[in-house]
Amino acid sequence: MFDNNFDTGSTGFMLVCTSLVMLMTPALAMFYGGLATKRNILGIMTQSFVALGWNTLLWFICGYSLCFSGDIGGIIGNLDKAFLCGVNPGSAFSGNPDIPEYVFIAFQMMFAIITPALITGAFVNRVSFKAFFIFLTAWQFLVYYPFCHMVWGGGLLAQWGVLDFAGGIVVHATAGFAALASVFFVGSRADKNSTPNSIPLVAIGTGLLWFGWYGFNAGSELNVDGVTANAFLNTDVAASFALFTWMVIEWIRHRKPKFVGILTGSIAGLATITPCAGFIPLWAAPLVGIAAGGFCYLAVELKNRRGWDDALDVWGVHGIGGLIGTILLGVFATEAVNPNGADGLLQGGWAFFGKEVAAVVGASVYAFAFTYIMLWIINKITPVRVSTEAELQGLDIALHGEKAYDEGCL
Repeated sequence: MFDNNFDTGSTGFMLVCTSLVMLMTPALAMFYGGLATKRNILGIMTQSFVALGWNTLLWFICGYSLCFSGDIGGIIGNLDKAFLCGVNPGSAFSGNPDIPEYVFIAFQMMFAIITPALITGAFVNRVSFKAFFIFLTAWQFLVYYPFCHMVWGGGLLAQWGVLDFAGGIVVHATAGFAALASVFFVGSRADKNSTPNSIPLVAIGTGLLWFGWYGFNAGSELNVDGVTANAFLNTDVAASFALFTWMVIEWIRHRKPKFVGILTGSIAGLATITPCAGFIPLWAAPLVGIAAGGFCYLAVELKNRRGWDDALDVWGVHGIGGLIGTILLGVFATEAVNPNGADGLLQGGWAFFGKEVAAVVGASVYAFAFTYIMLWIINKITPVRVSTEAELQGLDIALHGEKAYDEGCL
């Protein structure tokens, strides 16, 4: 039952990376919680922690099997490994027999946990907990699991030659455009006081997200080699260039380098480098970071001008970041960096570039359309939006009966 031939270095590294990615969901709770108003900090943090627990249960019951076992029409897996049937501590992961399949299961589970949690920042302090819970469940089965299988589980897009190193399509584009759809369906906040309740908490969340992103990207090589190191360094370089780009643009436009903008810029860079971290050379990482800072900033500005009430800029940062990063993967990818990758546009890979563009646009459109339809259906079952009275009172009290701060802190 037990295999003593696993590589201890790779296995240990992947366990650390899995732990880092797990940390990102509580970090997201801090990031979103700090940006929320004082009356809604617990509501948004609750959603992240519920995702942490509930998505783990779903992954154990059938999520892993639907993503990585078998294939039905190239769209979804089967239930052969439901409840992790047939997997034991000695089972080797087929993609890298140096590590146990248990480790791969845990690592991928962390991606399934955080992806729908990203969406919650768009509709903070407007959605009922019951509707959120139904949404969280349905979105896993009908958006995340299919795209995870199609891209990473040997499904349709993988067979077509589409690459996504750590989640530009599977995670950020789908979550970001789902967030935009939720904003259009739910509508704007009644409470226009959107002042963050704790910018220091946002900074702590950002730091932990950045830290966890090393596991997110470098761990996606599922091994310890040169590609791992390249992905690790690309992640940090792109995030730093995006941070600086966002800061400069905001400094020029508003005459002040705003701290929240600096933090947001770094997250934009991290999201944008995600799909290409292990496929592009180091010299391209600064260009990806600059593109992230510029395009994501413009997306947030467009959102503000159009009056789209994406409260915490999920679409502008994650949706546009995932979209731009996947397109740039199609430009900068080279097999000289990763033999398991492809040659992008600069290497004459026009076909690969076209596939990346088509895949990320198609995923974004599907996630947007399905999310809107799903919320419409959920609204027929239970109201998606809370009452105006509950919204003005704050969801912490109205839905959870708790306060983040005592009266002396308000």
